[in-house]
Amino acid sequence: MGTDLQVSAQVDAVAQAFVSARREARALSVYPGIAPDALAAAYSIQDRAIRIDGREVAGWKVGRINPPLDGTLGANRLSGPIFADSVVDAASGEIPEMPVFQGGFAAGEAEILLHVAAGFSGSVPTDDDGTRAILDDVRLGVEIASSPYARINLDGPAVTVSDFGNNAGMVRGAELVGWRDVDLCAIVVRSEIDGTEVGKATAANMLDGPYGAVRFLLGNLIERGFDVSNGLWVSTGAITGVHEISVGQTFRAEFVGHGDVHCRVIAAQPR
Repeated sequence: MGTDLQVSAQVDAVAQAFVSARREARALSVYPGIAPDALAAAYSIQDRAIRIDGREVAGWKVGRINPPLDGTLGANRLSGPIFADSVVDAASGEIPEMPVFQGGFAAGEAEILLHVAAGFSGSVPTDDDGTRAILDDVRLGVEIASSPYARINLDGPAVTVSDFGNNAGMVRGAELVGWRDVDLCAIVVRSEIDGTEVGKATAANMLDGPYGAVRFLLGNLIERGFDVSNGLWVSTGAITGVHEISVGQTFRAEFVGHGDVHCRVIAAQPR
């Protein structure tokens, strides 16, 4: 009992520290407590922070856990919440401003965004056809990854999970026209910062692709006790890489033949 209370206090302290730093737009020079070294502990911190934060969660980001840590941690992906007030709609050509934590970590990521329709029954599909059947929208997009803690990625996936999976927002671009008949893994994607290409790839490099990210996320959320029946967005993973970006710079994700998504990074302000 004493050990459980001690762990609970540690989880609460880290969660409170991250939520406060984000609310105050204040960088953290060190990890605010005992850093988790396992995913279960990391998700306990994340879950507690979601409750403390109190904002509506509109979706979730999915990121990759690379070898050999995937074997050590027992998973090859991770997740984090995307709060509704950090989602920005942008038609092609628009350049919304996306806040990041100055003095912390900030990056732009080209991602395909999939929406799980409301009414999902809780039976996770086992293949791509089954996954498509539970979706009702697919968009081109950008994830803005940012944390008050600059070493969030350097310190490993469990630390990344503990601060909302290193998410700070999502730019939701145009619908991918005819998405039910498009091979998502065949789309060539280019990422640019201030007009300079910083990455080029396809989603074929992403484990079992965007649909696999949806399956992972649903299993992850159900295991953690979240209600997934009301519809949710899935930012399915960085296609060209995690591209560090600075305040004032512009990020562009081009989905060749399908459209592009832009944003400009600004300094987060206290809220």
